[in-house]
Amino acid sequence: MIDVTLENFETEVIAASMSTPVLVDFWAPWCGPCKVIGPLLKKLEADYGGRFKLVKIDSDQEQQLAAAFGIRSIPTCILLMNGQPVDGFMGALPEGQIRQFLDKHVPPAGEADDADVIDEEVIEDTLPGDPDAQLHKLHQAVEAKPDDDDARFELARALLVAGRADEARAAFAPAAAKAPAVRRLDSVQRVLDAMDFARGQGDAAGALARADAAIAANKRDFEARWARARVLAGQRRWTDAMDELLEILMRDKAWNEEAARKTYIAILDVIEPPKPKVAEGQIPPDDPTVATYRRRLSSVVLS
Repeated sequence: MIDVTLENFETEVIAASMSTPVLVDFWAPWCGPCKVIGPLLKKLEADYGGRFKLVKIDSDQEQQLAAAFGIRSIPTCILLMNGQPVDGFMGALPEGQIRQFLDKHVPPAGEADDADVIDEEVIEDTLPGDPDAQLHKLHQAVEAKPDDDDARFELARALLVAGRADEARAAFAPAAAKAPAVRRLDSVQRVLDAMDFARGQGDAAGALARADAAIAANKRDFEARWARARVLAGQRRWTDAMDELLEILMRDKAWNEEAARKTYIAILDVIEPPKPKVAEGQIPPDDPTVATYRRRLSSVVLS
């Protein structure tokens, strides 16, 4: 269990929740029920073997974070996934009810461990070097394990970043049906959809000019901003696209069933390079662009 403050919130909660569900326990030293549920949550974190991450926030010491989550009584537990709160509960629930709560959201036993092994194998083959050689290794990994969704994601991701959208679409096709249930596959699908939209607009410069004119007339023209963001993504102007999506999020986080947030996260997933291996106990460095745009997303979440 990790103690979270405003200073490490983005890293320990927002960034971590992009890959693993994070359960935040809001507590205080004087709270009797907190002393009951705290050890139980710690036990469950061990029992679930890394399928979720547990952190705790002292609501007295971190009032800004407590206010951001609307905490009115403690203990309150909030579960975050993909940088967003998805569920929660109040009070010192019994173990069985907490397990039922967790089982609705965390990956099934075994799935998370398998993904970690697969990711390490893929990462070895995608470290900086000859891009063509990296893509060749990724193709080989997919051919060797056609049902390996993580290897397929890495191949599609690398092709999208390289601007080879048609090849990415072909590589992704066997896993497309799983996209609604697997976040990283969903991310590939969203970026491909943006590229398809951009291609359908024909002249990108003209499409951007039309969007700019509409936005100048009405800053809350979210359809125009949404179109502009997808055209920019189609041009692989990733940070410009995320900047536009942030303009939507700052005005209406839930617009169009959270399409802006989900596409923002999709772009982060696609542009984030595999992390290099580091010595045991060390934390691999974050890509600076991805880290910056995660912080910007978390600032909108907390606003």
